Amino acid sequence: MSLDLDFTHEPGSSILSDDNNPIDIQYAITPEGVPAVEQLRQWVQLALAGRADNAELSVRLVDEAEITALNHEYRGKDYPTNVLSFPYEAMPGVESALLGDVVICAPVVAREAVEQGKPVESHWAHMVIHGVLHLLGHDHHDAAEAERMEALETQLLGQLGFPDPYRSPGD
Repeated sequence: MSLDLDFTHEPGSSILSDDNNPIDIQYAITPEGVPAVEQLRQWVQLALAGRADNAELSVRLVDEAEITALNHEYRGKDYPTNVLSFPYEAMPGVESALLGDVVICAPVVAREAVEQGKPVESHWAHMVIHGVLHLLGHDHHDAAEAERMEALETQLLGQLGFPDPYRSPGD
């Protein structure tokens, strides 16, 4: 399966989807070797389907410097990570469709896919879905939560024709 790349957007550009499911896609990097806007939206919408169909959120693709700074500031960790999620918390009594922001580090995702022997496209889909599920309240702080979240990720990725991300290639 080939990766559908989108080379028409400059770093820092933003693309907003349809009115029914506003998904802001931001490229803070040169968009070479990363999924196209349409693919990112498809993966976000799959994660939202039946859970938060009319949600608003942003997906920002960044480099290692930006994700490291965010990881340090919000998690106290001084290294790049693959994905961070920042859920929006509305003030009490304020209704909002805004879920928050998902920040994905393109170089880390590409490197992990190679290191783990996974197709790059399936790893990208996994990171997008993983980040959106965090915005929806899923987590992996304890074994039971992790099992539920991983099962949902595996189910959604299976709908896309991708293998279980938690199995080693060849299992």
